Amino acid sequence: MPLIKSWLPSANVPECPFPLNNLPYGCFSKHEADGPRYNGVAIGDCVLDVSAMEADGHVELSLLPVFANGDWCDFMKLGPDAWGELREWLIRGLGETSLERAIFEPYLISLRDITLHMPFTVNEYTDFYAGRHHATNVGTMFRGAENALPPNWLHMPIGYNGRASSVVVSGTDIVRPNGQTKAQDEVLPKWGPSERLDIELEMGAVVGSGSKLGQPVSVAEANEMIFGYVLLNDWSARDIQAWEYQPLGPFQAKAFATTISPWIVTKAALEPFRTSTPKREMELLPYLREPGPMLYDIELSASLKPEGAARSTRLCRTNYGEMYYSAAQQLAHHAGSGCAMRPGDLLGSGTISGATKDSRGSLLEMTWGGQEPLTLETGEMRRFLEDGDTVTLDGYAQGDGYRIGFGECTGTILPAVNFAREGVER
Repeated sequence: MPLIKSWLPSANVPECPFPLNNLPYGCFSKHEADGPRYNGVAIGDCVLDVSAMEADGHVELSLLPVFANGDWCDFMKLGPDAWGELREWLIRGLGETSLERAIFEPYLISLRDITLHMPFTVNEYTDFYAGRHHATNVGTMFRGAENALPPNWLHMPIGYNGRASSVVVSGTDIVRPNGQTKAQDEVLPKWGPSERLDIELEMGAVVGSGSKLGQPVSVAEANEMIFGYVLLNDWSARDIQAWEYQPLGPFQAKAFATTISPWIVTKAALEPFRTSTPKREMELLPYLREPGPMLYDIELSASLKPEGAARSTRLCRTNYGEMYYSAAQQLAHHAGSGCAMRPGDLLGSGTISGATKDSRGSLLEMTWGGQEPLTLETGEMRRFLEDGDTVTLDGYAQGDGYRIGFGECTGTILPAVNFAREGVER
């Protein structure tokens, strides 16, 4: 599909992440006032204030206002027909030959003049472990190459239930977590700040329409339930994780923070970039088989900038197409037991790593458990994250003369809270 031209010149620049082909959804407030939050659609170098357009009678999608709360969940609940109706209206009104320019233009605000917030209320958060290269690398480190993948890994997408309360929008500072850790040569564990703080380069699927308790869904039905996608950094405390994860899996090592990008890129915008999951070594059970391509060709990267540094160092480049299981498969498996899925549920893909060292999506893999430190462009060394480090995830799908961008997914590491200093110690 070629670029869909807009009457807004900035939306037609090939490197612009927000052309008319994209139209991602976010929530914002205006810099000049501590006022309410609004629903917005990114287009070129602007955001279209759809909350104000609805209030002025230009948007009618249901009997009740759905953009009044600065949150996209009310709109998601309307379902796929309404999702398509809004997108068609936006493309018609912002398109190059639009007869409604005079209606739309007054509601455009420069992206420089807004602050972005969480685009939706996260209802539940589930993180998967569905990238084969990542799972193989981590398994090799901890169990040896012969036992790298658990016996069930090639048969189902493995996941765990995370903390919705800890999901934050890009730009939110991340406080280094405290927790229990235990070295192999120590008799007892100790409590204190994580010393092996890591990133996980992921994509997040946003569930837009739900399922009933006790009612499984097919992969095709699951695909229709997905509203859109965000970049996702599932920050991880590897030393806390190593001590606590057996026998039940990740807990505090993952519960302290997960960062998402501020714009929800819709499934419709990504449709031209569909690609297939890899050939199966083991045939999947019928409920997990895909009716067609369910992944997307999305270029991804992570970079790190130390405190005070003039520039960032790119850590890796990879692609969402590396995943072994698609988000639709993950959602179908999640609901397969009868688990009810609801609008606003967030599914993390799992760390997205490629086959080469420069495509590994976590520091754990990049430094091979800290044994092979990285040298940054500043000359500094990193095994894991240090206080003051800023990590940024970027991603885009490359079209014919245009890009579908997500906006940055960034966070800066702050020192751990000192219990004694804060008066918490008992």
